[in-house]
Amino acid sequence: MKNIVVLLLLAFVAVFLGAAEPAHDHAVVYQCPMHPWIKSDRPDAKCTICGMALVAAPAGDTGATDPNLVTLTPASATVIGVRTTAVRRAALVRTLRVTGVIEDDDTRHRILTVRIPGRVEKLFINYVGAEVREGEPLATIYSPEMLTAQRQYTERLKAGATVFSASDRAATREHLLELGLNEQEVGILEHTLEPTAMVTIRAPMSGTVVARHVYEGQQLNFEKNEAGSRLFEIGDFGLMWFMFDAYEPDLAWLRKGQTVEVSTPSLGGRVLAAPIDFIDPNLNEATRTAKVRVVLPNQDRALLHKQTATGRVRLEVSDTLLVPRSAVLQHGAEPVVFVEQADRAYLARRVRLGRVGDDTVEVVDGLKEGERVASEGGLILDGQAQLARAAVTGELAEPKSAPNGPVPVPVSTRATDRDYEQLKFLALAAADAGALLAADDFPGYQKEQPALRAALQTYLAGSEEAARSPLAKFKNGLPDRPDLRGARRDFEPLSTALADMAVAQHLQHREKLHVFQCPMSPVLGTGRWLSRSEQIRNPFFGSAMLECGEELK
Repeated sequence: MKNIVVLLLLAFVAVFLGAAEPAHDHAVVYQCPMHPWIKSDRPDAKCTICGMALVAAPAGDTGATDPNLVTLTPASATVIGVRTTAVRRAALVRTLRVTGVIEDDDTRHRILTVRIPGRVEKLFINYVGAEVREGEPLATIYSPEMLTAQRQYTERLKAGATVFSASDRAATREHLLELGLNEQEVGILEHTLEPTAMVTIRAPMSGTVVARHVYEGQQLNFEKNEAGSRLFEIGDFGLMWFMFDAYEPDLAWLRKGQTVEVSTPSLGGRVLAAPIDFIDPNLNEATRTAKVRVVLPNQDRALLHKQTATGRVRLEVSDTLLVPRSAVLQHGAEPVVFVEQADRAYLARRVRLGRVGDDTVEVVDGLKEGERVASEGGLILDGQAQLARAAVTGELAEPKSAPNGPVPVPVSTRATDRDYEQLKFLALAAADAGALLAADDFPGYQKEQPALRAALQTYLAGSEEAARSPLAKFKNGLPDRPDLRGARRDFEPLSTALADMAVAQHLQHREKLHVFQCPMSPVLGTGRWLSRSEQIRNPFFGSAMLECGEELK
């Protein structure tokens, strides 16, 4: 009995002590702030990718199991600086920049030709650019044929109706009008009955002399040389036409009545605004462009005939679902965004896009209004997702589609292909940055510069081979500059090295990019750049020498 009591007492003590014993702490896990999947139980360990010291992981953090889901620690979120923007419905705005020529009004353009053989006796207007008024004399021509025609008419007038019929006199009078006399001059001849061999050429309209084709003493014979019968060209410069070419994709945005802001060097910074007056329905077969016309007032003659002008057309489509352009990344032909989740997590998701605006892009499928997407730091998130997948499976992460969206296609990618993917992201970022420099858009380039830096860092950190590439020397080669000139001088060497690497890997053919070369670039002498457009738009000079260069096939 005593033994039983002792056993029960020992059992009670054991239970009590077990309940009172504090639970053992779980082992602390340390992870890299930049690469959270790199973990260790040693506090002095360093990241095997970037070499940073590991920090204690948040309690309960077991690491992301979905390679498309990037979860950041507070420290890594601070370092990366990811910013998100809400998906919203608003007007999609795009600014179309065009270059054209100032022409005179075709409906108010006259070519004066000689109607009889003769000799130029006197020029009242002997220089191009002179302003003339309607009816003002321009030249006097000596013509024996005119003298003969006037004599015939005066003889019929003197002889009277008994000798020549009314129809005969009318025919000779009509012949004088055909030779160049006007009604007033014929009336004077009927009053004086004094024939003359001199024919006065008068301005048929008020305007500006566009061209002069004759000199005093020049012999005119229009029957032998039709082109030689031209005397003057007169245009009305009170209204001018701004004519520019619109490419087929741009025609979907352009409408008659849209306002165009036109500027030229002669305006001294002044901008003229006028609506589109006409869009040619016929496309040029060679250039696949259509002519667009804008009518501009020019009473002060500030616009010069045949000068080059630039125009800006603000295009707008109302009520569209929009995300920032900086939020969209390209996975091959698939656009991808990172959607914000709870607790600093970001999920890569495929989307289907529509029209592209200045700063935003239309979302057709894959996102809902109110969701938040990473508008800054997305390239670094994508690099994290790629490296996380590679570290676990040896394959690149394939972003997921939204519910009811397109089915993802599995992709198996080797390490060399990962380098290519990251080089592609860098090439596309450089093409976008170069386009902004070519457009003299320094604020736009400053906004694009962090994405270009992030793409470069992601590429260099991707593999040892990338770290030894010609791009390694540009690791810190894109500092913030106060002006456009400094930014261009930093961009040119990086752009040239990147273009050469793209050509070596045939990246421009695979990604439908274009490689251009400038034979007189300011830093290297011969600089190259990548472009999404087939048009030559030089980022090293911008508008000063916009079309300087040639495409490398």
